[in-house]
Amino acid sequence: MGPHHAPTASPKSVAIIGAGSGGLAMLKALLDLPLSLREGWEIVLYEEREDVGGIWLPDPRGVTPPELPETPLYPLLRTNTPVPFMTYPGFPFTEGTPLFPSHEYVQTYHARYADELNLRGHIRFHHRLEKAAWEGPSKEGFWNLTISDRKKGVVQTKTHDHLVIASGNNHIPHIPTWEGQDEWLANSPPGGLKRRLIHSIYYREPEEFTGQSVLIVGNGASGRDASTQLEGLAREVFISIRHEDQRVVGQIKPEIHHFSATGVVFVDGTFVNPDVVLLATGYEHRKPFLEETGLLQIDRSARDNSSSTNGLVSNTRYIFPLHQHILSLSPEYPTNALAFVGLPSAIPNCASDLAQSLFATYAIAHPEILPSRSEMLAELARHEDEVRSLGYDPYTVGHRMLTFDMSSGYQDDLVDFLKKKGVIRDDGKKFVEQWRRDVFTYKYIVRGWKHIEELGVGDEWVRGVETEEQWANVMRRVNEWQKEYEEANGIEFVSDWSVPGVSS
Repeated sequence: MGPHHAPTASPKSVAIIGAGSGGLAMLKALLDLPLSLREGWEIVLYEEREDVGGIWLPDPRGVTPPELPETPLYPLLRTNTPVPFMTYPGFPFTEGTPLFPSHEYVQTYHARYADELNLRGHIRFHHRLEKAAWEGPSKEGFWNLTISDRKKGVVQTKTHDHLVIASGNNHIPHIPTWEGQDEWLANSPPGGLKRRLIHSIYYREPEEFTGQSVLIVGNGASGRDASTQLEGLAREVFISIRHEDQRVVGQIKPEIHHFSATGVVFVDGTFVNPDVVLLATGYEHRKPFLEETGLLQIDRSARDNSSSTNGLVSNTRYIFPLHQHILSLSPEYPTNALAFVGLPSAIPNCASDLAQSLFATYAIAHPEILPSRSEMLAELARHEDEVRSLGYDPYTVGHRMLTFDMSSGYQDDLVDFLKKKGVIRDDGKKFVEQWRRDVFTYKYIVRGWKHIEELGVGDEWVRGVETEEQWANVMRRVNEWQKEYEEANGIEFVSDWSVPGVSS
């Protein structure tokens, strides 16, 4: 059965929010629709910043609380996954890119994607979505968007049939509180440094902490990076974590129990007196432009879908009810009227963003392929039960992919659904390529590339490497080379690579 390309009943208007990897994927997917299908459509992407790249676009301003920086990007950031794994299918990094490069390479990659695929003509830079309201009845209404033009300083209203949120997940920091922390902050030692408690969204230069005692809370990517970068600069580094992690640097401490006027007390009764507490505690799933109009309710205690009968809910870890982490199942508007791209974590972002974008695009173009809302809610309940069967609370782990198979299977399922419905051609292949699946098994690749760079031969490994097949071969060779080196030298194996949050 070939693709179904019958024109839709009337032209559609689609607004995408955000020009990071998810927004660019969605824009590409929409523009790839046959002209006969999207003739007369309005397709526009609103981006509040000056260029594409999302989180990878630096914010050079020196921002201090309560103002939030536009990105948590810090100058020394390098990718913690090999970049071939992070690409859009069929669009590899250029020759000479290090396997684990600095952030500049990733920003350049997104800019090249937008340029070479002619996406920029549909992007409105410096345009910020302030609020989104659904006007009219649930089946025949439209989106009324309040957009501010940050360059011209004007506010305007735009109407669209469909809204796709691809605004990223690292904007609003999760800031836990503990008993006694205000007392600790108010009692800086006389003649000493003023105590600080800051979130890692403000972390930029490790030299800022020279000679200080620093307690890092959390061992996600930013916590691990900070612990490594502060080594040799800070007087001492402590890192409070829930579970053992051999990748962190510093004196490991358990979870914080409380603060006192003189320091921090941990659950095991031990005590430290830091100058700075750096919270690498992640971010909240919030969308202020939907909250502003009541279309996204914030309920931090929500643990089931019973609170979602009247609309969309976020407990700040999980937005629900959504079909496949994409389509809002709120009864306030059609099930293809509001989509999210980029919510899943612990998954290769560009490839998964494209799979989600294809699904959202064809849900917009061919709404008849979707199950009923009640069927999609039942499917969501089955997914949540599956997460529970793995020993997790779906309302805590949220949109995280929990296993390698779940990560690849999720993407495959999205595209396979479209093939079965006949809206895209069935090429007989899975969406996730075998080489990309193989990367999950490369347990030596991080150390291998670090070893190669220490030897000063990184350029030799990536010289002339241009195609996906060549990049896949480099990753395989690096992994095998380091494995052979460690086995030959009797080095005890330590796994230092996995997609964050994913287990094998």
